[in-house]
Amino acid sequence: MIQTQNEQDQPPSSFLQKIKRFFTIKPSNLDDVSLLLTDALSSDLIDKEAHFIAERAIRLGDTTVKEIMVPRVEMVTLSLSEDSNSLISRIIESGHSRYPVLGDRKNEVKGILLAKDLLQTMVGGGEEFSLEKFVRDIKVVPETKKADSLLEEFKKDRSHMAIVIDEYASICGLVTIEDILEELVGEIEDEHDSEDLDELIQVSEHEYIADATLELSIFEQKFNKNYDDIDAETLAGLFINKLGLLPKVGDKIDLGDMILSVTAADKRKVKKIGITIKTDL
Repeated sequence: MIQTQNEQDQPPSSFLQKIKRFFTIKPSNLDDVSLLLTDALSSDLIDKEAHFIAERAIRLGDTTVKEIMVPRVEMVTLSLSEDSNSLISRIIESGHSRYPVLGDRKNEVKGILLAKDLLQTMVGGGEEFSLEKFVRDIKVVPETKKADSLLEEFKKDRSHMAIVIDEYASICGLVTIEDILEELVGEIEDEHDSEDLDELIQVSEHEYIADATLELSIFEQKFNKNYDDIDAETLAGLFINKLGLLPKVGDKIDLGDMILSVTAADKRKVKKIGITIKTDL
């Protein structure tokens, strides 16, 4: 189709039109795409924000859900076998809107609970509710699934969360639509995000997630421990003392009736520590 001079002189009406008009050659790899986007930025065809989002959107196709998921030890989960008071307390404490519901068997996924579904029951009080009645279906995806593909599935079926499993069908984490969108536009803070969140949160019946800066005295009091013989003031200090070196993500120590594992860290410090209470003693 031949464009008139007026049509050619009109500026592109959207970011996508600008990109299509600029890409006159087909890039062979992601580095080529990045270079083309940089050239488009320097040529004023796109602005910095569009460049940022476009480049991250393209690279989303190379990102697996394993890279962006919330690890298993940090998941706040509910169990069908728990009493209603315990469930409601955890929901109130964590402040999330959606919760994976697990069965009694290891790695058994029953579904998802939307906190809003319990509002009427919680306000009414009185009788204990049946959690199973409120459970909805939840997506289960492999850790190798690409983030862009999952985003399309979320949009198609209007879901917001998926359980992630490894090659052995073991639960290794969860991923939400927000996790994927943050890969595109950066960190998204909601009304529950705060730098002053509780330093110790119970995420399931036998699991907790703790800030590495949690005072050791609070940890001792909570779990009936005594480490007067150890020169440490925080949970991270205890971990380092027991391990004998600076921990990395995945490192674990055994404290007899519980296991501590590092779930978040950088080259300089430990950030988060998972606490798992042993149930087979």
